[in-house]
Amino acid sequence: MKINIVSVLVDDQAKALRFYTEVLGFVKKHEIPLGPYAWITVVSPEDPGGTALSLEPDAHPAARPFKQALVADGIPFTSFAVADVAAEYERLVGLGVRFTQQPTDLGPVTTAVLDDTCGNLIQIAAENG
Repeated sequence: MKINIVSVLVDDQAKALRFYTEVLGFVKKHEIPLGPYAWITVVSPEDPGGTALSLEPDAHPAARPFKQALVADGIPFTSFAVADVAAEYERLVGLGVRFTQQPTDLGPVTTAVLDDTCGNLIQIAAENG
């Protein structure tokens, strides 16, 4: 068994697709219209056959209050691995990304937390050592 697809709940799929591809650097894998929404997945260009991220509409009544509670408490919805948190932080800040946590050395890992513009906080992390 392996992880195939994970989801992030977004308030606007078109905006999310732009942010996750044009800013974060993921590559669109699927975009299949399904009524008012679409099945949209993105993947890492470093592993196009690997785990996909579904940009899932947050239309369910429980989704937005859940996301708002996480953001209010500063809790990231998910985490993405990067080679160098400080370098990725600088690159993303240069693109206008807002961070709620600057790069922080936590011993075994360094993390930073960004706002994905779609209602989520996302952690980027790299193992130290």
